[in-house]
Amino acid sequence: MAKTIITAALTGAVTPAGYKIPETPQQIADEAYDAWKLGAAVVHLHMRADDGLGAMDKEKFRETIRLIRSHKDCDVIINCTSSGASPQHPATDEERMAHHKELSGIEMGSYDAGSFNWMPGGVFLNTPQFLEKLGDLYMEKGTKPEIEIFDAGMLGITDYFVKKGHLPTPCHYQFCLGVLGGMPATVENLIYLVNHIPAGSTWSAFGVGKGHLPIMFAALALGGHIRVGMEDNVVFGVDENGKKIMATNHMLVERAVAAVKAFGNTPATPAQAREMLGIPAFDGEKVRAALGID
Repeated sequence: MAKTIITAALTGAVTPAGYKIPETPQQIADEAYDAWKLGAAVVHLHMRADDGLGAMDKEKFRETIRLIRSHKDCDVIINCTSSGASPQHPATDEERMAHHKELSGIEMGSYDAGSFNWMPGGVFLNTPQFLEKLGDLYMEKGTKPEIEIFDAGMLGITDYFVKKGHLPTPCHYQFCLGVLGGMPATVENLIYLVNHIPAGSTWSAFGVGKGHLPIMFAALALGGHIRVGMEDNVVFGVDENGKKIMATNHMLVERAVAAVKAFGNTPATPAQAREMLGIPAFDGEKVRAALGID
């Protein structure tokens, strides 16, 4: 049976407040632990400022990682964003990388492979200079880049930095579809992207909002991995009266696990996901010691 890696993206930087989104380090860590128990192999972490808006807060990353790793049975892969700022809490390039430079326990990091107009909010800026520094940092730290692709041109940008020696191979791509300003969340677009990455790469995909289910099922059919969670989708479905059913991370991960099993695959364990992604085996005692956890 094929193994499918499920990533749980729990919070995000721009998901509106007012839904059942975890915001504090304790809330995020609790939902990360729950997602792992349900079958997610990876948790993708953003932080929120005290006002509930996205922020690149190194100390909140530190506390959230410590709380996740305080569960001695939990070997979930921790994947931290490098782009979690909001207009109310902007971040410099250095602030976007500070937690990756200074904190222990981060195994993966997002690498948004280009800039675009994120409508209607503004420009999602990832300059060539930033991407070069971020790729070099990940290689220095042994952090696996999750190369986030919002549009087809970002595949060429990734190839450029690979050829220049600023990204390791094989690459792991995360196809992010449905953001206004990037590629729409269609199966046709997903197939195009999958057909244009180097042989030997691994990939995952998600669709924002109403594109969530079509892209999840298409990714399974095409042999990829999947990402779910409230960073990308706050609506679970509709009831018999046509009323929206609001989502939780628990509901979204639980449905993803069921979909993987219904397809005939098995959710990958974190150990299996590490092997598939080329991430070193997890040493819980060493990690907890580095984090100062008894």
